Amino acid sequence: MIPYDFRYYKPTSIKEAADLYQTITAEGGKPVYYSGGTEIITLSRLNLVYTDAVIDIKSIPECQEWGFYQDELITGAALPLSFFDEKRDFPLLTETAREIADYTARNKITIGGNICGQIFYREGVLPFLLLDSQVLIAGESGVRRQSLKEVFIETLTLKDGEFLVQLTTKKIDLRLPSLSVKKRQQWKTGYPLLTVASVKKDGLLRFAFSGVCPFPFRSEQMEVVLNDRKKPYEERVLDSFKYLPKPVLNDTEGSSEYRLFVLKNTIVDFLKKLEGDQRE
Repeated sequence: MIPYDFRYYKPTSIKEAADLYQTITAEGGKPVYYSGGTEIITLSRLNLVYTDAVIDIKSIPECQEWGFYQDELITGAALPLSFFDEKRDFPLLTETAREIADYTARNKITIGGNICGQIFYREGVLPFLLLDSQVLIAGESGVRRQSLKEVFIETLTLKDGEFLVQLTTKKIDLRLPSLSVKKRQQWKTGYPLLTVASVKKDGLLRFAFSGVCPFPFRSEQMEVVLNDRKKPYEERVLDSFKYLPKPVLNDTEGSSEYRLFVLKNTIVDFLKKLEGDQRE
C-alpha cells in the first residue's frame, strides 16, 4: 500500500483526465497518472515518490485499445504486459514482454507504465523503437501524435500534465524477422543483466538495448557498423562499442566489463541467426 493519504480519481475520457490534472495542480496539488501502479507503490514505500492525487487512466477506452486500424496496430498504454503473452499480432512485443518480471507482476505492470517508468530497464519500449512506432500523447492542449524516436531520449519526454495514450505500429513491419533475448547472471526470474532485441528490415539489422546503460536505447551509429558484412562478427561488435552511450552500467547485477562481455556474445549470436534469415 502507499504509505500516505491521497485522493483517487478514475476518469473515463482523455479530456477528463487532462482537465483533472490541471485542476488539481491549480489547487496546489501534486497529481500523478496511474495505470498499473506497481512503480508508484514501490517508490512511495521507499519515500522516493509522493503524490496527493492519483489519476487512474485504466478506464479510458483509448488506453485499453488493441487492434488494427487501417494499416496500423494500436497498442493502448494501459494494457498489462500479461495481455501480450498470447497475442500473435506483434511477435517481437510478445517475446519481449513475457520476459519482464514474473506473470503475477505482469498482470499489474502496463506497457505504458513500463515505458514511462523510472526503473532503468523499461524493456517494453524496445520493439517500438525498432519498428519506428508513433505515440499518441494527451495533455491540456489535446492529443498529439509524434514519432517515438523523437520523444524517447533516454526516457519518454512528456510535458507537465501529459500522459501516454497509445502506440501505433505499421502492420507491414510486425512480421519482420526478429529476436529478443534477456540475459540474467543468476537465475531465470532474477533481475536482468541486459536485454537485446533486433529486427531485420530491407536486409539490414536494427538493434535496441536495455540494461547496458541507465536507459534503453537504439543506436543507428552502432547499426551501421554491425551491418558491415566485410568484417567478421566479433570485429564488428567490438567496433560498434565505440558508439555505446555512456555510462555502461556497473552494479550488483554485473560489472561493466561483464556486461560488455555478455553483450558482445549476444550480438554475435544475433548476427549469425538473423543475417542468414531468408524469410523477408
